[in-house]
Amino acid sequence: MNANPVHHAVYDTYADWETGHATAYLARAGYEIRTVGPSREPVTSIGGLRVQPACALDDVRPSESSLLILPGADLWDAGDDLAPFARKAREFLDAGVPVAAICGATAGLAREGLLDDREHTGAVSFYLAATGYGGGGRYVDADAVTDGGLITAGPTEPVAFAREIFRLLGIYEGEVLDAWYRLFHDSDPQAYAVLEKATAR
Repeated sequence: MNANPVHHAVYDTYADWETGHATAYLARAGYEIRTVGPSREPVTSIGGLRVQPACALDDVRPSESSLLILPGADLWDAGDDLAPFARKAREFLDAGVPVAAICGATAGLAREGLLDDREHTGAVSFYLAATGYGGGGRYVDADAVTDGGLITAGPTEPVAFAREIFRLLGIYEGEVLDAWYRLFHDSDPQAYAVLEKATAR
């Protein structure tokens, strides 16, 4: 088991399909996945899954974490309810602890100013532009982007999102990382043999 857990934010309407590849393989690599809610009260995902958070956001410390994952949610674009999670992301990044944001969470980070000075991506450029943020010139049209300890991805790229997390934390690298991506993104059967061989070592 790795010393510090990975913290996975959960809140009402969170997109439960966006982070499953990442959390499954992080857990297999020995990371504890701890769910973080606005409080300890249960939340319900957009897919109807009811989750009891392991801890409340106010109790999470960057020094006790390996990574903060922020999934998308309808609530990111419905008001300021999730703004505390964007502020927590700033706290993590300021402490040198990485953050991974996908889908609507990228808009939340844009509003917080965290994308102004980092290369990033999201659903589409005009989605983030609608936040009024100052980082439009650093938008990259890519499946996922890592810069300055921050991973961003759009809602259709959960596999690329996971790939960047694995790369950043050193879970997989080189041909093994490439094979994992090709297997789950492209359904490439030849990639399975690479992964099987790597696992057997």
